[in-house]
Amino acid sequence: MTDANTPQQSLPLPKKVSAKKSLVETIISLGPALLLVLVIRSSVIEAFKIPSGSMIPTLLVGDQIFVNKMSYGIRVPFTDWVGDRPLYFLRHTPLSRGDIMVFKYPVNPDIYFIKRVIGLPGDTIEMKDKVVYVNGKPFERTPVPVEKFDEIFKSLDDSQAEYPKEHMSVFYDKFDHTTGTVMIDRQSYFSENYEPHTVPPDSYFMMGDNRDNSKDSRFWGFVPFDNVKGKANVIWLSFWVDFDDSSKSKFRPERIWTILH
Repeated sequence: MTDANTPQQSLPLPKKVSAKKSLVETIISLGPALLLVLVIRSSVIEAFKIPSGSMIPTLLVGDQIFVNKMSYGIRVPFTDWVGDRPLYFLRHTPLSRGDIMVFKYPVNPDIYFIKRVIGLPGDTIEMKDKVVYVNGKPFERTPVPVEKFDEIFKSLDDSQAEYPKEHMSVFYDKFDHTTGTVMIDRQSYFSENYEPHTVPPDSYFMMGDNRDNSKDSRFWGFVPFDNVKGKANVIWLSFWVDFDDSSKSKFRPERIWTILH
């Protein structure tokens, strides 16, 4: 029998109940931080890894980049995760020729591609002898200096596809607000010409900087604005792993925090 003035002692919780309670409390405490991370990833900035060489020499296989999702508008969080396209609070700055853009592959929206914007809505795009023409005018093209050419091919180590130096040409192409570095294979003829095509409304014509090793709008058509993920801004890490031969794996610290243009 217990005296009324004697404090009651509570029994300890079973271990399973205590662990479950602790887990719930941890989830609740981390919830706001996790939600903030997801909102940022959905609407502000997201990281992507470059899986192929279609953007060489600008981007190498293994480059890790940040993509700014606010470059072309302020998105409603999570709308492109639960629907087939993003919704915007405000859609503002239009894309510019020369922007490096991540987008959903129009043929299979579950796959992300990265290419450079070449044609805007209403532009007529064509290629003659590997030279790109927009509305009848070629991009202003300048060969890169010899030292830059050598630097580029030094970076194309064994982890990349083989590009015979004696067959390649590298140029600076001048776009509206930027200059891009493009590479041409003089021995490749499958993509040297492209008949004139006009870009439809609210769509874009995309090409890789590795012009003769890029499957892009020349082959599968235009990219609707609704497929746009964002503009690639910076390389934050560059690391490539060769699973067949670990000695060929490459860490490229000199590429970290390279601004993309």
